Amino acid sequence: MIIYPAIDIRNGHAVRLLQGKAEQETVYYDRPADAARVWMEAGTQWMHMVDLDGAFTGTSHNLDHVEEVASLGLKVQLGGGLRNFDAVRAAFNAGVSRAVIGTRACSEPEFVQRLIEEFGDRIAVGIDAKDGLVAVKGWVDTSNVTALDLATQVSDYGVRTIIYTDINTDGMMTGPNLEAQEEMLINCGANIIASGGVSRIEDLASLAEMGSRFKNLDGVITGKAIYEGAIDLKEALVRFPQA
Repeated sequence: MIIYPAIDIRNGHAVRLLQGKAEQETVYYDRPADAARVWMEAGTQWMHMVDLDGAFTGTSHNLDHVEEVASLGLKVQLGGGLRNFDAVRAAFNAGVSRAVIGTRACSEPEFVQRLIEEFGDRIAVGIDAKDGLVAVKGWVDTSNVTALDLATQVSDYGVRTIIYTDINTDGMMTGPNLEAQEEMLINCGANIIASGGVSRIEDLASLAEMGSRFKNLDGVITGKAIYEGAIDLKEALVRFPQA
């Protein structure tokens, strides 16, 4: 089970939003690369990054910061504002290992199919769900598409990695929605990265146990818990083998 430390970028800073709400922002580092160095020293090889400005506006704004993090030697998974081929290519040119498509995957799943044809398994889909329905445009709008329906569709198109975020638990430090994550693992053939609500080492243990039962659990994203010291990332990386 891979543990992906999260760096969300807004206005050039490393921040966390409570349930994705722009007005509930906490700045943790002035520069995203400073956060990346801390998690790199703890032993991580992967970084999950989200360009929040891109997610809200539809256009990437922080590729210079992403490129700086990738230049450290980390593998970067990036989402936020990647809604056309040029944006995806620019992300890869900046050193990104995996591009995460969110909003446009919901509005036009065939777009993902075309990306897969060109970039293969370097394309992932981010499915952010509120009460089972997909949220888009930086979680500002909620669609009428269910998370499971979208996951099944893009999986059929060849997507091998899906980041599944439960919005109701994100940033709340109340524990992940294990029932929703298990339902996704059971019903979707793609590899799943669980996101949302991880607040203590026991949450990681619960997900690791789930991963022992469902081999398509690729990993878990953690953000606020490591920034606020509720989880010691170095300890977690040692305790849970990084496949």
